[in-house]
Amino acid sequence: MGIVERKEKQKLEIKKSILDASMKLFVEEGFENVSIRRIAELIEYSPTTVYLYFKDKDEIFFNLHDIGFQKLNELNHNLEGVDNPLLRLYKMGQNYLNFGMEHPEYYELMFIGREPMNKLTQMGCEEWEKGDATMKVLMETVSECMEKGLIAKGDIHLVSMSVWSMVHGLVALAIRSRLEKFVEQKELLLPVMQRSLNWLMRNLDIAGAMPRTDLQVDAPEMTFRNMPRD
Repeated sequence: MGIVERKEKQKLEIKKSILDASMKLFVEEGFENVSIRRIAELIEYSPTTVYLYFKDKDEIFFNLHDIGFQKLNELNHNLEGVDNPLLRLYKMGQNYLNFGMEHPEYYELMFIGREPMNKLTQMGCEEWEKGDATMKVLMETVSECMEKGLIAKGDIHLVSMSVWSMVHGLVALAIRSRLEKFVEQKELLLPVMQRSLNWLMRNLDIAGAMPRTDLQVDAPEMTFRNMPRD
């Protein structure tokens, strides 16, 4: 490896260290409580070094935000060839659940923390580019399902929001340790979430277009904790 290649590799490693350290601090301490100096201390570099890669912590935050959406979109990339839009919708839901459970720190920044929305407002932006693009794909898929008579016709915005709200709620409850109040075994959290998604898809599917084999979750029977009673 030549000198130029080594320097480029070192730059990439330092940038990754900055992003990794920032992610840790943003999640553990909250965006507003983190400074460039604090990030620099964690990676044992000077604040000046951090500023060579990012102009401020907002830029670091949006880099992490974009990386998260890239990871989510990569999961959905192979769905372009799925002709059945209802099956595609289901697999999008599965990917969303898997992404949230595998990358809770990214999910926190993308969909739970207030910072992205607050910063967009401060910058005078009316659109959430990455989130809007993801929502657009969801709405197009829901619309295709309606056009083909696979789910009942209705307000596309409302149906899309309902689908998203369910999977988002499941992930948010899980990564904030709320589902553990009902599911005794931690390793069964994701299977419970997937079966909840199955229930939704069965109720959306008015044409029997979803192969039942695609709705199977390979997991043992689950025991729920006692639910509150009147």
